[in-house]
Amino acid sequence: MAAPRIFIVEDNPTIRDSLIPTLEDLTDAEIVGLAEGEDEAVRWMQSHSDGWDLAIVDLFLRQGSGLGVLRRVRNGGARQRMVVLTNYATADMRRRCSDAGADRVFDKSNDLDAFFDYCNAQGPAR
Repeated sequence: MAAPRIFIVEDNPTIRDSLIPTLEDLTDAEIVGLAEGEDEAVRWMQSHSDGWDLAIVDLFLRQGSGLGVLRRVRNGGARQRMVVLTNYATADMRRRCSDAGADRVFDKSNDLDAFFDYCNAQGPAR
């Protein structure tokens, strides 16, 4: 299976700077884009609708929120996946993310192995 094309929605440069090389090493992923805010993410994802397989979305962004990204993009390609990677993976937040269109929610502190396994299982939507 070919590597997934991943779009990252994360406003914390420290997290991005560690997440990107780890994804590339552990999943052979191709990082196709980055956004720090909701509007920027939605604009890119909609204008590149065939250019990504998996979006990794944080909840708290520089502008807007990850929930807003999920709600606004969830009717995109059925083959594309959106996951939330957050420090706030409470039961209520998991439900809210699922209701907004997330395929999965991963806790940054406790679910990293499962997160990388999930990313590795995703292939291109081409």
